[in-house]
Amino acid sequence: MPEMVYKVCSAAEWSEPEVARGYTGSADDARDGFIHLSTAAQLAGTLARHFSGSDGRGLPGLVLVSLDPAELGAALKWEPARDGSLFPHLYGALDPNLARRCVPLEVDMDGRHVVPGGLG
Repeated sequence: MPEMVYKVCSAAEWSEPEVARGYTGSADDARDGFIHLSTAAQLAGTLARHFSGSDGRGLPGLVLVSLDPAELGAALKWEPARDGSLFPHLYGALDPNLARRCVPLEVDMDGRHVVPGGLG
């Protein structure tokens, strides 16, 4: 199990008052029935595939929320996706108090998101 898993979402979405009662995810999460998470190794692919605008540039205003998978308990499931690799999916609301870190995601000069260094 990786040291951390990550949720990418808009800063506005993460700061909504409802988040204090439990983050239930994005519209895509609601559609799929779970909160999509990624490992550090999966982040670049997740950002490129799901968080780029129609022009291929990274969407502005995103944050990266770091979570300890051990603290997510039995609601965290590892399920195959994309290329068959296992992705972390959280079934149920995410307690925002479990966030170890929440940082804004920068966009580089080529328009791609920059994954912060030091991710475990």
